[in-house]
Amino acid sequence: METWRGRFSGAGRKGTKGQGGEKTLSEFLLVQTLNGISFGALLFLLASGLSLIYGVMKIVNIAHGSYFMLGAYVGLSVILRTKSFILGAFAGGLAIGVLGLVMERGFLRKFPLQPLPQMMITLGFALVFRDLALLIWGGDPYMLPCPEFLKGSTQIYKVVFPVYRLFVIGVAAAVAISLWIFNERTLVGAKLRAAVDDHEMAGGVGLNVPLISGCMFGLGAFLAGFGGVMGGPIFGVYPGLDFELLSLAFVVVIVGGRGSLKGSAVGSILVGLVDNFGKALVPELSYFTLFAPMAIVVAIKPTGLFGRA
Repeated sequence: METWRGRFSGAGRKGTKGQGGEKTLSEFLLVQTLNGISFGALLFLLASGLSLIYGVMKIVNIAHGSYFMLGAYVGLSVILRTKSFILGAFAGGLAIGVLGLVMERGFLRKFPLQPLPQMMITLGFALVFRDLALLIWGGDPYMLPCPEFLKGSTQIYKVVFPVYRLFVIGVAAAVAISLWIFNERTLVGAKLRAAVDDHEMAGGVGLNVPLISGCMFGLGAFLAGFGGVMGGPIFGVYPGLDFELLSLAFVVVIVGGRGSLKGSAVGSILVGLVDNFGKALVPELSYFTLFAPMAIVVAIKPTGLFGRA
């Protein structure tokens, strides 16, 4: 079965051919850059929520990849029934957002600031979610249908690139801008930053830190579920997708900086580009080309590019 790693590296075709039908260097670089940015856009939808959850609650959420996978499954079911991709995308996000709230309020809140019990709880949920997905949707891979108005390709310079992937980049950019405005220009965002900087101080000045934490956990889960539906037409959904993407989401958070939205955005694009070029140039070393730069960043700046100690 072909997974997301193969599907992303092969996207983009030439609109014209050079001598011998081979791609020129500029065309190769353009295709791989667009593929890397579109993959990074999906990683941002996943990793931004993971970073928010860790920044506010200091929870290493092992179930976050499951949110992405379950969101895609829920979105698939809604799309097949309603024939509406937009409805499926928001249904997937909302369903997983509610699931995240239930997890946080019913289980994780009982172990405040206890990293090991919280991490083990999320690991247990991740395993339960995988079994439930197998029970409900089976073990076959599914491709989510692409919206009719986004099917086809468009020519950029001398290459032909799928319209839907450009749409994904636009959606991720809109989400990033919305999150930035929310975080930097609203009263709620100011309270969130206070909770990230110092839990005890925020509680001491009257902020409802548990409420803020619950809302951020739900928002992070919503973004992951929504991202799962957005990624469905590109690499589908199948058992095992959760842990495959979770590792990359953690790389994004570590490189960009834990709890930093700017770090999530920059880290997602960097990881998307490095992963895609690594698969295209040295596929047998693609994991090395991804994790080696992460190790270098951590060695030089342990808090990540935009993280704070």
